[in-house]
Amino acid sequence: MAEIFNFEDLPASVEAEQALLGCILKQPDCFKDIVDKVKADEFFVPLNSKIFEVMASLDALSQKIDPVIINDRMKENGDWGEQNGRKYLLELAAAVPSTANVEQYADIVREKYYLRIIINASRKTISEANAAGEDANAVIDAAEKRIYDIRSGRSIQNEPKKIGEILINELMPRVERLAKGEEDEKGIESGYKVLDKVLTGFNKGNLIIIGARPAMGKTNIALNFARNVTMLKGKTAVLFSLEMSKEEIAERLLAMDSGIENGKFRSGELNKEDWTALGESIGRYSMTNLYIDDTSNLTVPSLKSRVRRVPHADIVFIDYLGLLTSSAKKENRVQEISSITRELKIMAKELGVPVVVCAQLNRGSAEGRARKPVLTDLRESGSIEQDADVVLFLHRDYYYTEPGSEPSEDAQDVDPTAAELIIAKNRHGGLDSIKLHFDGEHSKFTAIQYIKDSDFA
Repeated sequence: MAEIFNFEDLPASVEAEQALLGCILKQPDCFKDIVDKVKADEFFVPLNSKIFEVMASLDALSQKIDPVIINDRMKENGDWGEQNGRKYLLELAAAVPSTANVEQYADIVREKYYLRIIINASRKTISEANAAGEDANAVIDAAEKRIYDIRSGRSIQNEPKKIGEILINELMPRVERLAKGEEDEKGIESGYKVLDKVLTGFNKGNLIIIGARPAMGKTNIALNFARNVTMLKGKTAVLFSLEMSKEEIAERLLAMDSGIENGKFRSGELNKEDWTALGESIGRYSMTNLYIDDTSNLTVPSLKSRVRRVPHADIVFIDYLGLLTSSAKKENRVQEISSITRELKIMAKELGVPVVVCAQLNRGSAEGRARKPVLTDLRESGSIEQDADVVLFLHRDYYYTEPGSEPSEDAQDVDPTAAELIIAKNRHGGLDSIKLHFDGEHSKFTAIQYIKDSDFA
């Protein structure tokens, strides 16, 4: 049957495609063995792709994969054309003596597909490199993205898809995996149950902003998140510190985990118990996948390139937005920030990971302890507020009683450990305010457990 098709000379195995379809027609139950191995758009022959797509839709609806039904669907969709479709389906089933090798056929189909998209990606890169006036960095970034997408198992084709295909082939399988409790489909838990209840964790493709005044503790809360998702949840995180060195970040992480005061790492005054706690904490961190990069003056494309080199990165932290530089020259800082936040949102979507970014607030947010931060307090706020999926504000009343701030009349009544994490924007859910306890000596934020609406603690 393979000889009836005449296509461009690209890697393909029409025989493997036909054998795979024949196996499914011969024994429909074997579809479950290959459903995660190959997709409809990975077939080289369009007709074979459409047949597999009908099979997948029938399976998703728990209907029997039957040649008669497939033939009717193909006729309804106008996919048979002048060809005798029923005859072709019968030939597919008859040509396969056994279904024992169905998984191997699926592997061949996918392997040939990847070879084709590598060739197409290379052709596109060559075309861009030869284009007059094309920026070299842009070509490199685009080429790297294509290779990353191939390695990640994503198609580089971005044609529009019918809603039925999206529902059956993408949304419903994800919902089913969530219903089964498969962790990879859930948002990454922050380690604070109350926050996770509202946000459903840090979700893939989301841009999450942590806004606060300088010295309020936004770096510390980001480090707490990073420690929790790696050490407690077993995820892989990449933390970019554009302000503090790797050693300073490591010091704070050790303090929050070991219980040793920050100051002791600088003075070296560690007792026997401290050394024991230090060794245990280092042992725990050595088992986690937390990567720290303290390179300064990063652009989003260079940052994205570094994330791609980390094996199976689940989440990215950036401290902080104001120190990122734009990949293209802009007239002013507002335009530059707009470009950066847009690139960060696109990065989160492309890499399929949550991107958590610290950002400073405007000075107006410091006008009195009673005024808690709002979205308009974000520095160059228009683009940040627009591009962010989630905005969290860290607020501490005691901040305004510390040296250098304007003391309030009731300063003695302010709890120095009280902190609040305000969910000011949540594109996919509600808003709330989370009460925290701040331990500055150990750079640690702890959630104050409470019961709300008799729902959770």
